[in-house]
Amino acid sequence: MKKGLLDILKGKFLVSGDAPKNWLFIIFASFLATIMIGSSHSADKKVHQIAALNEEVKELRSEFVDIRSDVQRLKLESTVMSSVEEKNLYPSEVPPKKIKVTSNQEE
Repeated sequence: MKKGLLDILKGKFLVSGDAPKNWLFIIFASFLATIMIGSSHSADKKVHQIAALNEEVKELRSEFVDIRSDVQRLKLESTVMSSVEEKNLYPSEVPPKKIKVTSNQEE
């Protein structure tokens, strides 16, 4: 066992008779490790992108609520009346009357 451990530490398994098989396995393991590292980086990038998009959604939702409240305030009767008074238009003091049209034309 001691000899086997020393052979591994010295790297004899890379130059012995069945070395090509060992080299193929090392290359394959390195290839898989590279793919795994790339996949991990890709997943991290997507997680950061999702977090940024969630922040943007929160900001846009907040902006929407602010604008909606401003629009509702602008639609109030008092606001409309004050903006119309600036143009010298005032509400009528006489209530509107309903006009009925009847036609007596014969065909």
